Amino acid sequence: MVGRIRRPGLPSARGRRNPARRGHDRGDSGHPAPRTNLARSGMTFDWTATNTWDRPRWAIDELIDAKDGRTVSVVLPALNEERTVAEVVASIRPLLGTLVDELVVLDSGSEDATAERARAAGARVVSREQAVPELEPVPGKGEVLWRSLAATSGDLVAFVDSDLIDPDPMFVPRLLGPLLTVDGMHLVKAYYRRPLRQGETVDHHGGGRVTELVARPLLAALRPELATLMQPLGGEYAGTRELLTAVPFAPGYGVEIGLLLDTFDMLGLSAIGQVNLGVRAHRNRPLLDLGVMSRQILGTVLGRSGIRDSGAALTQFPLVDEEFTPTTTAVDLADRPPMNTLRPTRAAA
Repeated sequence: MVGRIRRPGLPSARGRRNPARRGHDRGDSGHPAPRTNLARSGMTFDWTATNTWDRPRWAIDELIDAKDGRTVSVVLPALNEERTVAEVVASIRPLLGTLVDELVVLDSGSEDATAERARAAGARVVSREQAVPELEPVPGKGEVLWRSLAATSGDLVAFVDSDLIDPDPMFVPRLLGPLLTVDGMHLVKAYYRRPLRQGETVDHHGGGRVTELVARPLLAALRPELATLMQPLGGEYAGTRELLTAVPFAPGYGVEIGLLLDTFDMLGLSAIGQVNLGVRAHRNRPLLDLGVMSRQILGTVLGRSGIRDSGAALTQFPLVDEEFTPTTTAVDLADRPPMNTLRPTRAAA
């Protein structure tokens, strides 16, 4: 147990959803107050030196010994990923029964063969409805990751995206390394080189567009202490159940930046680490999709920084039949509450 963890005050319900669906009062987010600017004191430099693993060398047997009775769950959120999910599962499956105790694909309503292929590859497949049957699901990645905490029991939980191409079998061991070997570590983020494929052309350093254009400038402006996190939006990370069940989960693609900010505000930089996973290739999304993702991330960061978000939808103007056609996408600002308020026994597992 880590005595410093406390549960943040829960925001008031937004009214249009059931009581377990909470949202920001946009002028008063209900999250822990942002910490003071440690970057100006030079502490981020020390953090980079002590909490970054650029060339991790843990052997799997060493990590198994370091578990010391702790259990590990690996969660793959999936929505229509029939082309890649089996390969991702297969890269982790050999660790089952040793380093990994549980391998779960949390299906977000796939309409293709994602569930069947994941199951055939050796994962346990759970639907979002099965994970928390008493609550109507809402769309988005944050919802699926939040529900996965009710469907798993590991003391440590690693999240790995299911759209990865040729994933390295050492992804999960490297993510777990700091959690298993460093006292007080609660959240470990991956970093990597992210290639961008456009047709037959590959820019080997061109991926992570939302990170570079949106997330990194936002952190520089509002949380400069986190400026040395190399991949704040990366989908590969691991955390302690103690932490993950004690914080709210932002909706949609705000979930990663929300967890990072909440962990920092609750426990500080010393509880966060980052580890180099080498190269991460996945299905690149079109620019319009990245705009929708960016709107959600912006809303999440503003809410956790005590800044009022208008809540307005995002309007984009794709060219359809040679005409600029307005397309509007709503933004969801309602968090799910900490899982330990809904499943106290599972949170304490």
